[in-house]
Amino acid sequence: MTTDETLNELLVRLFKDIMEIEARCLVSEEFGDITCNDFHVIEAIGMDEPKSMKTVAGLLRVTTGTLTKAMDGLTEKGYVTRERSKQDKRVVWVSLTEKGRGAYLHHEQFHREMIANIKGELTEQELPIVIYSLAKLVDYFQEKYENV
Repeated sequence: MTTDETLNELLVRLFKDIMEIEARCLVSEEFGDITCNDFHVIEAIGMDEPKSMKTVAGLLRVTTGTLTKAMDGLTEKGYVTRERSKQDKRVVWVSLTEKGRGAYLHHEQFHREMIANIKGELTEQELPIVIYSLAKLVDYFQEKYENV
């Protein structure tokens, strides 16, 4: 196998595996009523002060219409609250409920464990190389596909 074929196989497998494993790990008895995508919406809303729908949509790189559909389900299931701005009725503020905060922490824990496991497999010399390599991949994809 050539170097290009090896890199391609590893990247494709990595992207696929991360999505599948994350989905399997996040769906639990407590959070079995939401999807991996819902967890990412919850992550974008965050634990701090409310965010506007427009801000959350921008973070997720989706339209506000697409986000509205996800928010409908999360609101109905008790993870998110929405409130129209009193100053500007066009603005809708979203925030997490207690249940939503629990889902946020559950998702955050998955990421903490993933990072700890990855770091545990690397030497002190390998870690900076992995970080540098991943940063180069992020830069490439952001530059190449930012407007796609």
